[in-house]
Formats: sequence, C-alpha cells, structure tokens
Amino acid sequence: MKQLDEQRIDKWLWTVRIYKTRSLATDECRKGKVLINSEPVKPSRSIKPGDIVFVRKMPVIYSYRILAIPPSRLPAREVVNHAEDLTTEEELKKLDFDKFASVLRREKGTGRPTKKDRRSIDELRKRGKA
Repeated sequence: MKQLDEQRIDKWLWTVRIYKTRSLATDECRKGKVLINSEPVKPSRSIKPGDIVFVRKMPVIYSYRILAIPPSRLPAREVVNHAEDLTTEEELKKLDFDKFASVLRREKGTGRPTKKDRRSIDELRKRGKA
C-alpha cells in the first residue's frame, strides 16, 4: 500500500477509524473537538507524520501521533502502524466512571428518584467533572 506525504485531517481521522464516517469527522473538526499541536483545526487542514492530534470525545481527550498517512480506510488491525495512541491512563480512567454510576441507572417502574438519590447522583456528577 502506497503511503502519502500529507492528507486532510478529516480524511485521516476516518481512515484510522477514530470516527465511523468522514462526514462525522468533518463535523467534529468544525465544532472544535479536533486539535493539532494544541490548536483547533478546520477539516481541510493538512497533516503530516509526526503531528500530534487531540480528539475530544467526552469525557476523554484522546491523543494520537501520526506515524504514516494511509491512502484509504484501514482494517482495524493495521491502524497501529499509522497512529500511535498517546492517551494517558488518567484520561482513560474517566471511562470507568460508568462502573460507579449505578445510582444513575434505575430500574424501569421504580418511580422518580428520592431526595437522597438525587444527592447521590449530584455527588457522582461532581466527582466525574473534577
């Protein structure tokens, strides 16, 4: 497979499977959720190997180093040859919040949360943002 020297950021995000569709990648760039070298970018911004890309998918901010630029969408097993995941453990721990959010999930038909339930929910949300 022939490697390219540079490519649009929206296409690269799609080719390395960070976003499911290219139009979704384009929309996220326009919303300012994609940063290159800590600066928000437009979808047409050219990237090259060595650039650091930050992708905000709440609650986590993922970071990737561009290793190579593929000409087309890659199979999942080949993504590691084109993008190095630099996301810190601290960021990934934010995904574990769901384990502690059992209070947020209520069985259907149990009614509205009590005042005590509401306080517990608010406390969990505060911890998640900190």
